[in-house]
Amino acid sequence: MKRHVVKSALIAGAAFVVLAACGTESKDGRDEALGTGAAVPAPVKPVQKPVQKPVHKPVQKPAHGLPGMPPVLDPKDVYAADRPNRLSPVVKDFPSRVYVPNTESDTVSVIDPKTYEIIETIHVGRQPQHVVPSWDLKTLWVNNNRGHTLTPIDPRTGKAGKPVEVHDPYNLYFTPNGKYAVVMASLDRELVFRDPHTMERVKTVPVSCYGVNHADFSADGRYFIVSCEFSGELLKVDTENMKVIGQQKLPFDGAMPQDVKVSPDGKRFYVADMMADGMWVLDGDTFGKPTLLPTGKGTHGLYVGRDSREMYVSNRGEGTVSVFDFTQNKLTKKWHLPHGGSPDMGGVSADGKVLWLSGRYNSEVYAIDTRTGAQLARVKVGSGPHGLAVYPQPGRYSLGHTGIFR
Repeated sequence: MKRHVVKSALIAGAAFVVLAACGTESKDGRDEALGTGAAVPAPVKPVQKPVQKPVHKPVQKPAHGLPGMPPVLDPKDVYAADRPNRLSPVVKDFPSRVYVPNTESDTVSVIDPKTYEIIETIHVGRQPQHVVPSWDLKTLWVNNNRGHTLTPIDPRTGKAGKPVEVHDPYNLYFTPNGKYAVVMASLDRELVFRDPHTMERVKTVPVSCYGVNHADFSADGRYFIVSCEFSGELLKVDTENMKVIGQQKLPFDGAMPQDVKVSPDGKRFYVADMMADGMWVLDGDTFGKPTLLPTGKGTHGLYVGRDSREMYVSNRGEGTVSVFDFTQNKLTKKWHLPHGGSPDMGGVSADGKVLWLSGRYNSEVYAIDTRTGAQLARVKVGSGPHGLAVYPQPGRYSLGHTGIFR
């Protein structure tokens, strides 16, 4: 190609032929200038591109969580899956209802939250304490404490199934990996790990404290903190190995710890105390000495709002609800129920706009506006309403009680 072009240029006798700059590639891959008659430039060494050293981005090690537990969505917020109306495909078609266990009537009142009317009353076993969503969200278990049974309710139809024999089921939780149900056998002084579906007993963990009742799990699911109501103690339990690894007496004479809730960032646990009239705050990892934050008389239930910013604290002894702001680390509001009442256990609506609480000693249920604290409704139910469940709820799975979702 080169030889042919040069020869043609000489024959034509042209002094100069300016060829447009162009290039072609020789067989050896080098570019050549053509048509000027000028000395052929020395071959240009191919440009050696600098070797790009692989960039080693810092690898974020996965959290050393409980084996089998779904990955944490946000390490700074264990409640990240609980945003308003973010319903799992499992529950999205379930009718919205409020299930109220009436401890002294042995019934469950079913309330339509749109009309505030009772649409059904289900007869269950003796002394129902809590209505608990299962880990897979498909079943509601009624804890018949003195009837020694669990009554399953299908939340799709609202119909009750055949009761399952379980001794002393005061409250019910599920390990974060869904492997076990954990029965809080309060009077038996036991934590009983069971199959989460058949409720067959897998392992019994005797405890020396008295009145195990409420709990919540650490962010990594590896342990959970349990309150012991009648001896004023706390337990720290290894989830995977199913054994108690810590125990302490609360520093208050006559303490009666109730509900337990972990902070969104997983760094603190809050324990309601109905005799100390406030919340105990402690570091779950170190399981160190807790400090008391007074809220109101008869502090009982703890419920985190849908934005993970606020927590509603029911003060059963004075008919109020305190609002704790996690970001400010302080109490910011207190709502007073008109004409008082006995706000106890409950939950937040799927859209986060209504707080539902049972009125334990007034045979009623309260619906409270979470934006203003105004009472929206007061519904008469059976005797001794306790751990009501608002269902369905946002979240991927349930850890138990009246609804702790992740």
